Amino acid sequence: MRLIISKDATAGDISSVISLARELTDDPGAVAVETRDGHMVVSVTSNGDPIDPIAFRSLGCIETIDESYLPYRLAIQNATGTERFKIELPSIQATIGGDDFVVMAGPCAVEDETDLLEIARIAVAAGARLLRGGAYKPRTGPYSFQGIGEEGLEMLSRVRNETGLGIITEAMEPATVEKVSGVADIVQIGSRNMQNFPLLKEVGMGTVPVLLKRGMSATLEEWLGAAEYILDGGNPNVILCERGIRTFSRHSRHTLDIGVVPVIHERTHLPIIIDPSHATGAASRVPSMAKAALASGADGLLIEIHPNPERAKSDGFQAITFDQFDKLMDELKKIATALGVGI
Repeated sequence: MRLIISKDATAGDISSVISLARELTDDPGAVAVETRDGHMVVSVTSNGDPIDPIAFRSLGCIETIDESYLPYRLAIQNATGTERFKIELPSIQATIGGDDFVVMAGPCAVEDETDLLEIARIAVAAGARLLRGGAYKPRTGPYSFQGIGEEGLEMLSRVRNETGLGIITEAMEPATVEKVSGVADIVQIGSRNMQNFPLLKEVGMGTVPVLLKRGMSATLEEWLGAAEYILDGGNPNVILCERGIRTFSRHSRHTLDIGVVPVIHERTHLPIIIDPSHATGAASRVPSMAKAALASGADGLLIEIHPNPERAKSDGFQAITFDQFDKLMDELKKIATALGVGI
C-alpha cells in the first residue's frame, strides 16, 4: 500500500509512520520513502499476510491510504467509513446496507408448497422481508436430501406472488444461475461454493444481487477475494454473509465470527448479514446470536424457521418454530428502536 502523508506533517510524524510500517512488515526493505507532488509517500509491501490498513488510520498525519495493490480492490474502492453502499430491492421496496435491518427467513430447503406458503405468511406477518429456501441443496453426503430443483423454484415463485415476500435461494452451478435469477431477488452462493470460481463469474455477469456466504474455513482475505470475482464481472450488488467458521471449539457447530462485522464495515463498502442458524447449529442458540448480530451493526439476518423442525428434511435441529420466531422479531424490534434502526 502507499501512505500519502500530509504536507504539514512534521519529521516526527513521518518517522512514526516509517517505524510502524517497518514493525508491521518485520522487514526494513519492504518500506520505501519518496516524494511526489510535494507529499512524502511511504510505500509498504509484504510477502506474507496482507497488512491491515486500519493500523495506519489512527495516525493523523496520513492524508490518503492507497490500497489499490490489494487483490480485492473493488470491494474497498467505495469504503469511505461514512457513506454506506446500498443495495436496492425495488420489487419489495427494501434496501440492504442502509439504515434498515433486513430479515430473511424460511426453511433450509423447499419441501412442499403447503408448508412453504404457511412459513411465508408467518414470516411476512412478523416483519421478514424475504423468504429463504433452497430449491437446490449442497449436502455433505450424497444420500441426504438434495432439494427438489426446478419444482422448488416454481413453488417459490408462486408463494412470492401470494405473499409479496422477496425470494433468496441458492445457485449451485453456472448452469442453474439463469433459472435461479429468474425467480430470486437475491441469489445465494453457499459456503461450500464460496470458491467455485466459474459460479462466481457467472453471477458476476448478471445484475441480480448476490449473497456470498463465507467458506467455513475461509480467511477474511479469501472471502473478499471471492467477492472480487463477482464485482470484477460487473455485478456491484454483493452482500456478504457470515455463517460461522470451523475452529477447535466443540460446543457449537461452527464459531460465529461476530467480530468480523465491524471489520467488514471498516475495510469495505459491502453490506454484511449474519446467518445464526448455520453458525450455531442449534435452535436454542439462534435468538441470542440473532440479537447479537443486530447489536454488532450487521445489515440483516438469514434465519431458518419451520412449522415442525423435527420433520424437516434438512437441518431441522437449527430451525426455530413460528412462536420462537415471533418472539425473536419482537425482541429485535425493541433493540432496533434503541439503536435507531428500522426493521
